[in-house]
Amino acid sequence: MDIKFHLALPCKDIEETRAFYQDVVKANLGRHTEKWLDVDLFGNQLTFTQSGNFNFDFKNYRLEDYILPSFHFGVIVPVDVWGELYSRLFQLDLEVTTEATFMQDKVGEHLSFFIQDPNGYMVEFKSFRDPEEIFAT
Repeated sequence: MDIKFHLALPCKDIEETRAFYQDVVKANLGRHTEKWLDVDLFGNQLTFTQSGNFNFDFKNYRLEDYILPSFHFGVIVPVDVWGELYSRLFQLDLEVTTEATFMQDKVGEHLSFFIQDPNGYMVEFKSFRDPEEIFAT
């Protein structure tokens, strides 16, 4: 079943947000106005609405030996896309964080890294060793 996710989020600056997703991540834009925009993040829809300043408490949690942001969103991509994206973002001297293989040699093993967008959102990009294990328990 090919189901896409939609996530709507506030943003501080619509133009900075557009530039980050379109020019840095290389995502396509969908419908947009001066106050909101849709981003096609690997076939999934992010909608950003300009809201000015907002406040979220970024709590963390531990997974294996890593401290990860509780509040984040992400996308699961094939390993070749993951590698290209990681290399390109890292070469742009952006703060790519927590690049790791999680659950190594276990069900659900996956590569993952995080990057922060201009609104302070942590975006996770992950690739599973075996895509059949994405929802395995």
